[in-house]
Amino acid sequence: MRYNERELLSLSRQPAEKAAEVLMRAPKKGSALKKRLVKLVVNFLFYFRTDEAEPIGALLLEHCSISQEEGKIFSICFLEEPERKYFFECDTEEQCLEWVEVLQRASYEFMRSSLVFYRNEILKMTGKDPLEQYGISGEARFQLGARKV
Repeated sequence: MRYNERELLSLSRQPAEKAAEVLMRAPKKGSALKKRLVKLVVNFLFYFRTDEAEPIGALLLEHCSISQEEGKIFSICFLEEPERKYFFECDTEEQCLEWVEVLQRASYEFMRSSLVFYRNEILKMTGKDPLEQYGISGEARFQLGARKV
């Protein structure tokens, strides 16, 4: 997937849904844990050197698995590249659980499935499709079995 560098930089400057300094280890062989500022904006996890304003990288939180490892460590593993696994160590186990929860909810797929679920619940309760007023109720991306291509 291609990204416009200026747009990503602009996005990284938006208010964060969650941000903290944590220890991070990239998937490179021999990579050590390094203190990084990590910042979640929409479905991107930006990471910065603690003394710099521009991110040194970003992870698009799509088609990935976010798991608590042991104690206060969580990981992000990309489904198409399972060997590409990032590790993050938080200050506390509670902080780790908070990160796992917020990151799991950040993906487009999670938001889409939540929209489909609540759409169907409203339809059952009221008999009306809440998306109909926007003219998008027939779009495949809002159907229960739809997949993003």
